[in-house]
Amino acid sequence: MSATDPLKFAYWVPNVSGGLVTSTIEQRTDWSFDFNVKVAQLAEQVGFEYALSQVRYTASYGADQQHESTSFSLGLLTQTEKLKVIAAVHPGLWNPAVLAKLIITADHISGGRAAVNVVSGWFKDEFTGLGEPWLEHDERYRRSEEFIKVLRGLWTAKQEDGGFTHLGDFYRIHDFTLQPGPVDVPGRPHPEIFQGGNSTAARRNGGTVSDWYFSNGKDFDGFTEQYLEVNQNAALAGREGQVKFGLNGFVVARDSEDEAHAVLEEIIAKANPDAVEGFRQAVQQAGSSTGDGKGMWSDSTTRDLVQYNDGFRTGLIGTPLQIATRIVEYKKLGVDLFLLGFLHYLEDIAYFGEKVLPLVRELEAQAVRDGELAPAR
Repeated sequence: MSATDPLKFAYWVPNVSGGLVTSTIEQRTDWSFDFNVKVAQLAEQVGFEYALSQVRYTASYGADQQHESTSFSLGLLTQTEKLKVIAAVHPGLWNPAVLAKLIITADHISGGRAAVNVVSGWFKDEFTGLGEPWLEHDERYRRSEEFIKVLRGLWTAKQEDGGFTHLGDFYRIHDFTLQPGPVDVPGRPHPEIFQGGNSTAARRNGGTVSDWYFSNGKDFDGFTEQYLEVNQNAALAGREGQVKFGLNGFVVARDSEDEAHAVLEEIIAKANPDAVEGFRQAVQQAGSSTGDGKGMWSDSTTRDLVQYNDGFRTGLIGTPLQIATRIVEYKKLGVDLFLLGFLHYLEDIAYFGEKVLPLVRELEAQAVRDGELAPAR
């Protein structure tokens, strides 16, 4: 029997140009701030609880224009009332104490709705182009582990206890306290820390230090493999039951199954082969570079890479009932949150909120009645 709280939903913030698929198919989206405010306000109105701002510093994989993630997230927080906005950040390009201070400020401005996604990094050119060292894969995750420890330590340290100290290989903090601290939100000890990645190193970090483990798109077996390993790592670290799980998925919801799959096949047919191949080459620095060959994109096909976080693999293509049914089956396996992408942001988010989400809630309730899910705590 799986987790108890209702499923949560997030969406990818389109703060970079190009949309979420590398295809010449029409994508009714826009990377401008004004458009993103409309999306954020609509999303929270129809039932989304989170949004994730992407982090890109230079053009890659069709993202020729990019807004910086932390400032963009803060802007969206000022224009919404309930939505929690997660800013993706790269260790190595941030001092963790400076970021911790920024997130505290965003947390106060928004009334406790700021969060962070720690991304260890796969795009070598962003680091080397900015004069930063490019670390081997597992070293990038070891740095991320320290980064998260520093964030949490600074967010929870009390001045009366002498502040926070961390003497590590990457970061050194000496008896430091940030004041004010984060907003006191019931049930939340500090701003939530998400962490992305699929590799063995990412799964280790997910279990040992993160609040949330984000996975690229996966089928049922692929998600279960990661879920079991992350939870095993959490238990070994004395954090059993403390890690929540997010799963990426690209949604094509239409009134008929044939219509939905026709849209998917059109996306694939109109894919930009040069951009997809360029992305494939870039992400050789990710999962394929690990010693055991596990990790993000290590087994992705060309078809998968058209959606750059393997969103098609989650299988959220079809009618509202088909998609809602599949979503709840994932919940039974341990998914706590879905991070969703869309082709036409305003129309598709509205359709998802009107047609899919109510079915998800009905199916969750039925699963509780049938003993397949525990009742909410």
